[in-house]
Amino acid sequence: MMRKPIIIGNWKMNKSIHDSIIFIDELGKDSFEIEVGIAPQMITLPIVNEVKGNVLVGAQNANDHLEGAYTGEVSIALLQEINSDFCIVGHSERRQYYNETNKSVNDKTKLLLDAKIMPVVCVGESLEEYEAGKTNEVIKEQINNSLADVSIADCVVAYEPVWAIGTGKTATTQTAQEVCKFIREELAKMYSQEEADKVRIQYGGSVKPSNIGELMACPDIDGALVGGASLEIASFKELINY
Repeated sequence: MMRKPIIIGNWKMNKSIHDSIIFIDELGKDSFEIEVGIAPQMITLPIVNEVKGNVLVGAQNANDHLEGAYTGEVSIALLQEINSDFCIVGHSERRQYYNETNKSVNDKTKLLLDAKIMPVVCVGESLEEYEAGKTNEVIKEQINNSLADVSIADCVVAYEPVWAIGTGKTATTQTAQEVCKFIREELAKMYSQEEADKVRIQYGGSVKPSNIGELMACPDIDGALVGGASLEIASFKELINY
Protein backbone atom coordinates (compact mmCIF):
# COMPACT_ATOMS: atom_id res chain seq x y z
CA MET A 1 0.00 0.00 0.00
CA MET A 2 1.24 3.49 -0.88
CA ARG A 3 1.37 5.72 2.17
CA LYS A 4 2.21 9.41 1.76
CA PRO A 5 5.44 10.13 3.68
CA ILE A 6 5.27 12.68 6.47
CA ILE A 7 8.19 14.55 8.01
CA ILE A 8 7.53 16.67 11.10
CA GLY A 9 9.94 19.04 12.82
CA ASN A 10 9.53 19.22 16.60
CA TRP A 11 11.07 22.50 17.71
CA LYS A 12 10.57 21.73 21.41
CA MET A 13 11.35 24.87 23.51
CA ASN A 14 13.31 26.66 20.80
CA LYS A 15 12.89 29.66 18.46
CA SER A 16 11.44 33.11 19.05
CA ILE A 17 8.17 34.23 17.48
CA HIS A 18 10.12 36.32 14.96
CA ASP A 19 12.41 33.46 13.94
CA SER A 20 9.48 31.04 13.75
CA ILE A 21 7.56 33.30 11.37
CA ILE A 22 10.58 33.74 9.08
CA PHE A 23 11.23 29.97 9.00
CA ILE A 24 7.62 28.94 8.34
CA ASP A 25 7.08 31.69 5.78
CA GLU A 26 10.12 30.58 3.77
CA LEU A 27 9.31 26.86 4.07
CA GLY A 28 5.64 27.34 3.25
CA LYS A 29 6.43 28.84 -0.16
CA ASP A 30 7.84 25.51 -1.36
CA SER A 31 5.82 22.71 -2.87
CA PHE A 32 6.28 19.18 -1.52
CA GLU A 33 5.55 15.68 -2.75
CA ILE A 34 5.28 14.61 0.88
CA GLU A 35 3.52 16.06 3.92
CA VAL A 36 5.68 18.45 5.96
CA GLY A 37 4.85 19.69 9.44
CA ILE A 38 6.30 21.88 12.16
CA ALA A 39 5.46 21.83 15.87
CA PRO A 40 6.52 25.20 17.31
CA GLN A 41 6.17 26.41 20.88
CA MET A 42 2.51 26.69 21.83
CA ILE A 43 2.32 30.48 22.06
CA THR A 44 3.70 30.68 18.50
CA LEU A 45 1.27 28.24 16.92
CA PRO A 46 -1.65 30.58 16.08
CA ILE A 47 0.78 33.20 14.78
CA VAL A 48 2.71 30.94 12.39
CA ASN A 49 -0.60 29.44 11.25
CA GLU A 50 -1.18 32.71 9.43
CA VAL A 51 1.88 32.22 7.18
CA LYS A 52 2.15 28.43 6.99
CA GLY A 53 1.41 28.00 3.29
CA ASN A 54 1.92 24.31 2.40
CA VAL A 55 3.20 23.40 5.87
CA LEU A 56 1.17 21.58 8.51
CA VAL A 57 1.45 23.34 11.87
CA GLY A 58 0.70 21.49 15.08
CA ALA A 59 1.11 21.35 18.83
CA GLN A 60 3.74 19.55 20.88
CA ASN A 61 1.22 18.52 23.54
CA ALA A 62 -2.30 19.02 24.88
CA ASN A 63 -4.23 18.15 28.02
CA ASP A 64 -6.36 15.02 28.30
CA HIS A 65 -9.37 17.04 29.53
CA LEU A 66 -11.40 19.36 27.32
CA GLU A 67 -11.53 22.08 30.00
CA GLY A 68 -11.18 22.63 33.73
CA ALA A 69 -8.84 23.62 36.54
CA TYR A 70 -5.55 22.51 34.95
CA THR A 71 -3.24 25.47 35.37
CA GLY A 72 -0.67 25.91 32.62
CA GLU A 73 -2.25 23.36 30.28
CA VAL A 74 -3.75 23.78 26.81
CA SER A 75 -7.01 22.15 25.76
CA ILE A 76 -7.65 20.23 22.57
CA ALA A 77 -10.77 22.38 22.09
CA LEU A 78 -8.50 25.42 21.88
CA LEU A 79 -6.21 23.64 19.41
CA GLN A 80 -9.27 23.00 17.29
CA GLU A 81 -10.27 26.65 17.51
CA ILE A 82 -6.88 27.85 16.24
CA ASN A 83 -6.87 25.24 13.45
CA SER A 84 -4.02 23.05 14.65
CA ASP A 85 -3.35 20.39 12.01
CA PHE A 86 -1.85 17.81 14.34
CA CYS A 87 -0.69 17.25 17.90
CA ILE A 88 2.22 15.20 19.23
CA VAL A 89 1.26 13.01 22.20
CA GLY A 90 3.33 10.68 24.35
CA HIS A 91 6.71 12.17 23.43
CA SER A 92 9.45 10.58 25.52
CA GLU A 93 10.21 13.92 27.20
CA ARG A 94 6.58 14.22 28.24
CA ARG A 95 6.62 10.66 29.56
CA GLN A 96 9.94 11.17 31.36
CA TYR A 97 9.60 14.68 32.80
CA TYR A 98 5.84 15.02 33.23
CA ASN A 99 4.80 11.46 34.06
CA GLU A 100 2.65 11.07 30.96
CA THR A 101 1.14 7.59 30.86
CA ASN A 102 -0.20 5.31 28.15
CA LYS A 103 -3.71 6.01 29.48
CA SER A 104 -3.34 9.77 29.19
CA VAL A 105 -1.91 9.32 25.68
CA ASN A 106 -4.92 7.19 24.77
CA ASP A 107 -7.33 9.74 26.23
CA LYS A 108 -5.64 12.57 24.31
CA THR A 109 -5.67 10.55 21.09
CA LYS A 110 -9.40 9.97 21.33
CA LEU A 111 -10.11 13.64 22.01
CA LEU A 112 -7.87 14.71 19.12
CA LEU A 113 -9.64 12.37 16.72
CA ASP A 114 -13.01 13.72 17.88
CA ALA A 115 -11.70 17.23 17.14
CA LYS A 116 -10.44 16.17 13.67
CA ILE A 117 -6.83 16.87 14.68
CA MET A 118 -4.26 14.28 13.62
CA PRO A 119 -2.55 12.60 16.62
CA VAL A 120 1.16 11.83 16.29
CA VAL A 121 1.51 9.10 18.91
CA CYS A 122 5.06 8.50 20.17
CA VAL A 123 6.40 5.22 21.50
CA GLY A 124 9.91 4.12 22.37
CA GLU A 125 12.18 2.36 24.83
CA SER A 126 14.85 3.70 27.19
CA LEU A 127 18.54 2.82 26.98
CA GLU A 128 18.18 0.41 29.91
CA GLU A 129 15.23 -1.34 28.26
CA TYR A 130 17.05 -1.47 24.93
CA GLU A 131 20.19 -2.97 26.47
CA ALA A 132 18.08 -5.50 28.37
CA GLY A 133 16.50 -6.68 25.12
CA LYS A 134 13.05 -5.44 26.14
CA THR A 135 12.35 -3.24 23.10
CA ASN A 136 9.46 -5.30 21.72
CA GLU A 137 7.97 -5.84 25.17
CA VAL A 138 7.95 -2.10 25.90
CA ILE A 139 6.68 -1.13 22.46
CA LYS A 140 3.90 -3.73 22.60
CA GLU A 141 2.63 -2.38 25.93
CA GLN A 142 2.74 1.21 24.71
CA ILE A 143 0.98 0.40 21.43
CA ASN A 144 -1.71 -1.75 23.03
CA ASN A 145 -2.55 0.83 25.69
CA SER A 146 -1.92 4.12 23.87
CA LEU A 147 -3.83 3.15 20.71
CA ALA A 148 -6.71 1.11 22.15
CA ASP A 149 -10.15 1.74 20.65
CA VAL A 150 -9.15 4.46 18.20
CA SER A 151 -9.31 4.97 14.45
CA ILE A 152 -5.69 4.09 13.78
CA ALA A 153 -5.82 4.99 10.09
CA ASP A 154 -6.23 8.63 11.17
CA CYS A 155 -3.18 8.49 13.44
CA VAL A 156 0.54 8.75 12.82
CA VAL A 157 2.79 6.60 15.03
CA ALA A 158 6.32 7.77 15.78
CA TYR A 159 8.91 5.26 16.98
CA GLU A 160 11.54 7.20 18.89
CA PRO A 161 14.10 5.15 20.81
CA VAL A 162 14.74 7.32 23.85
CA TRP A 163 18.45 6.47 23.81
CA ALA A 164 18.77 8.03 20.34
CA ILE A 165 17.03 11.37 20.97
CA GLY A 166 19.40 14.31 21.01
CA THR A 167 22.37 12.03 21.65
CA GLY A 168 23.77 11.80 18.15
CA LYS A 169 23.14 8.06 18.30
CA THR A 170 20.80 6.56 15.75
CA ALA A 171 19.27 3.13 15.60
CA THR A 172 20.67 1.21 12.67
CA THR A 173 18.44 1.20 9.62
CA GLN A 174 17.81 -2.48 10.21
CA THR A 175 16.78 -1.92 13.84
CA ALA A 176 14.52 1.00 12.94
CA GLN A 177 12.80 -1.03 10.22
CA GLU A 178 12.41 -4.08 12.47
CA VAL A 179 10.74 -2.07 15.23
CA CYS A 180 8.48 -0.15 12.83
CA LYS A 181 7.48 -3.46 11.25
CA PHE A 182 6.79 -4.85 14.73
CA ILE A 183 4.56 -1.84 15.44
CA ARG A 184 2.58 -2.50 12.27
CA GLU A 185 2.23 -6.18 13.19
CA GLU A 186 0.91 -5.25 16.64
CA LEU A 187 -1.61 -2.84 15.10
CA ALA A 188 -2.74 -5.61 12.74
CA LYS A 189 -3.36 -7.88 15.73
CA MET A 190 -5.35 -5.15 17.48
CA TYR A 191 -7.40 -4.17 14.43
CA SER A 192 -6.72 -5.71 11.01
CA GLN A 193 -3.90 -5.93 8.49
CA GLU A 194 -5.84 -3.63 6.19
CA GLU A 195 -6.11 -0.94 8.86
CA ALA A 196 -2.50 -1.39 9.98
CA ASP A 197 -1.30 -0.96 6.41
CA LYS A 198 -2.90 2.50 6.31
CA VAL A 199 -0.97 3.80 9.32
CA ARG A 200 2.05 5.98 8.69
CA ILE A 201 4.93 5.15 11.02
CA GLN A 202 7.71 7.65 11.56
CA TYR A 203 11.19 7.12 12.95
CA GLY A 204 12.56 9.72 15.35
CA GLY A 205 15.98 9.82 16.96
CA SER A 206 18.90 11.91 15.64
CA VAL A 207 17.50 11.96 12.11
CA LYS A 208 19.68 14.09 9.83
CA PRO A 209 20.33 14.64 6.12
CA SER A 210 23.05 11.97 6.10
CA ASN A 211 20.73 9.13 7.20
CA ILE A 212 17.24 10.16 6.05
CA GLY A 213 17.54 8.46 2.65
CA GLU A 214 18.30 4.98 3.96
CA LEU A 215 15.65 5.28 6.67
CA MET A 216 12.97 6.32 4.19
CA ALA A 217 13.89 3.42 1.91
CA CYS A 218 12.62 0.98 4.55
CA PRO A 219 9.21 -0.53 3.72
CA ASP A 220 7.66 0.21 7.12
CA ILE A 221 9.12 3.69 7.72
CA ASP A 222 6.87 6.38 6.29
CA GLY A 223 8.49 9.51 7.65
CA ALA A 224 10.48 11.10 10.42
CA LEU A 225 9.89 13.05 13.61
CA VAL A 226 12.86 15.40 13.62
CA GLY A 227 14.36 17.41 16.47
CA GLY A 228 17.63 19.30 16.12
CA ALA A 229 17.86 19.00 12.32
CA SER A 230 14.54 20.83 11.97
CA LEU A 231 15.81 24.02 13.61
CA GLU A 232 17.83 25.17 10.59
CA ILE A 233 15.96 25.77 7.34
CA ALA A 234 18.79 24.40 5.17
CA SER A 235 19.11 21.07 6.98
CA PHE A 236 15.34 20.65 7.23
CA LYS A 237 14.91 21.24 3.51
CA GLU A 238 17.61 18.63 2.88
CA LEU A 239 15.54 16.15 4.88
CA ILE A 240 12.37 17.01 2.99
CA ASN A 241 14.15 16.63 -0.37
CA TYR A 242 15.84 13.36 0.55
